[in-house]
Amino acid sequence: MPNHPQNERQSLLVVGVGASQGLGAAIARRFAEEGFSVAIAGRNAAKLAETEAELKQFGTPVIAVLGDASVAEDCRRFVAAAESLAPLAIVVHNAGSNRPAPFLEVTEEHFTGHWREHALGGFHVAQAALPRLLAAGGGSLIFTGASASLRGKAKFAPFAAAKAAVRNLAQSVAREFGPKGIHVGHVVVDGGIEGERLLSRMPDLKTQRGPDGLLKIDAIADAYWVLHNQHRSAWTLELDLRPWAEPF
Repeated sequence: MPNHPQNERQSLLVVGVGASQGLGAAIARRFAEEGFSVAIAGRNAAKLAETEAELKQFGTPVIAVLGDASVAEDCRRFVAAAESLAPLAIVVHNAGSNRPAPFLEVTEEHFTGHWREHALGGFHVAQAALPRLLAAGGGSLIFTGASASLRGKAKFAPFAAAKAAVRNLAQSVAREFGPKGIHVGHVVVDGGIEGERLLSRMPDLKTQRGPDGLLKIDAIADAYWVLHNQHRSAWTLELDLRPWAEPF
């Protein structure tokens, strides 16, 4: 059950949108198909512009904002852009990359870079968005997690530390703001995503994994739609998604 009346247009903000064949863009498409105005934010101007053009085919207002989630002022700009389109109803923090490396080769810059993208970025997005969601009387704030949110794999120390921080951030924010009408969710994407980022690096992986062996971006996006529309008497805090054949 949505958190807002459905007789007026609402807006979605997705922070961390790159290629049109990526999860951020898929989430934006899913909500655009439902009549939401959409604000997308990211650090790559060319990819943002491509995704913005694709989203406009749904006939709903779309705005792209260039910026960095780890910068507080940029996050305030992201929220303002979404609010300029329609009242803000849902915010998704989907920003951050993963650069695996042997632990003894990890530099302080490498480690803190992951922390800034994921943990600090999630913090700034939440601080910028929550006042607007509270003023609107409710809404959803969803963080994208990963397998590393739950366990630290070899050579993934910076990523695992940062993703675990985001998970705990989501839990803390949920306990404080759930009773105030904000549905906070954390989506653990436990497996490879069939998108441009992964397949550009490992083009044979889709064939190796077999039918539906990778998570399809549109299927993941469906889960975000379901979370946003849950009745408040049965909200999900954490949802984990993985391919049917994933050995976990």
